[in-house]
Amino acid sequence: MIERRTVFKAALAAGAALVAAACSSENGGTALPTGAAGADGEGGGQPVAKITAEPAADAKNVPVLKPAVLKVADGKLTECKLSAEGGKDVKGDLSPDGLTWTSSEPLGYGKTYTYSAKATGSDGKPVDFKGSFTTIAPAKQVRATLNPADDQTVGVAMPISVKFASPVKNRAAVEKALSVKTDKDVEGAWGWLSDSQVDYRPKEYWPQNITVNVEAKLYGVDLGGGAYGKADVTTKFKIGRNQVVKINTPEHQMHVYRGGAKAKSYPCANGLDGEVDRNTPNGTYIIMSKEPSAIFDNARYGYTNVNKKWACRFSNHGEFIHENQDNAANIGKTNNSHGCVNLLESDAKDYFDSAIIGDPVEITGSKLSPPMNSDVKDWNYSWAAWQGLGAK
Repeated sequence: MIERRTVFKAALAAGAALVAAACSSENGGTALPTGAAGADGEGGGQPVAKITAEPAADAKNVPVLKPAVLKVADGKLTECKLSAEGGKDVKGDLSPDGLTWTSSEPLGYGKTYTYSAKATGSDGKPVDFKGSFTTIAPAKQVRATLNPADDQTVGVAMPISVKFASPVKNRAAVEKALSVKTDKDVEGAWGWLSDSQVDYRPKEYWPQNITVNVEAKLYGVDLGGGAYGKADVTTKFKIGRNQVVKINTPEHQMHVYRGGAKAKSYPCANGLDGEVDRNTPNGTYIIMSKEPSAIFDNARYGYTNVNKKWACRFSNHGEFIHENQDNAANIGKTNNSHGCVNLLESDAKDYFDSAIIGDPVEITGSKLSPPMNSDVKDWNYSWAAWQGLGAK
């Protein structure tokens, strides 16, 4: 599979400042007035400004994605600051009316944040506030990878795959954090292929020559069982030209279609007809990798260290399209391989040069059902079945 580049978002983040008068966290987050009667030995009425904040002072296990918010009534905020111990100030925005300050970046895991703020009441009297709160400390932070990688050009059947380093329990929360945007309308859905992998595929093949933007905003997401997402991941890639391989195994021909029209036909030999386990299996696959020279081993059928050229893998079940000049007498006439699609060397090179990762390969006419142990089995589900793989 394609190596993918992960993009890690900042872990330190934003909170909210709270305003109150010369008071610490002991007041539970309620502002005490500067200049209140008895505070400095002189009389005076209580300031009318009142500050409230979320999270409140001394709060524990605060989610890192929920913005911290400071509000003042009967006054205007004049100064707001939120920072982690030994860390830089958290970014935030003050509303134009001066009544609300809201953090604008995520907070860090397992950190204590201190806020301080000042406000001036409608009576002209100042109030200020100081307090602190602590964010949640996950039992485990789980990293994810995203495929395809940035700036890749892939075929029209290429799924988007998010893989997690540990199993995910809270699938619905993960799906809410995932988004796919294209420059043409495309119907698609996420499907869980395992507890640690969720893929996105369109209902039909992708439109050709479009750009796909994927965001997996997983930092701060509760994955279940005490695990949280370690970082956000993004990718931007392009869908290339529409090229589809179609093989009806009894015909001994491999047809290549470009933009829906037949562009090439090559004689081929497919899996042995008389032994079902050696049939080239029915189903829709994708080109997973390309190797100019590949070594084949299958102890079950008595061959090892066999070198073949121009190999395009289309299933982790063991199927390739590759050159087999040694089988030239049967190519185009008889199916006798161990499941691979055999081509003459010149044809194999010609096809190899035209193929890209993610091109679909459609196999029909075989007696063998699609193997569901391949890494990329997305297209071997009906659309209704695929939709059923989403979070419940």
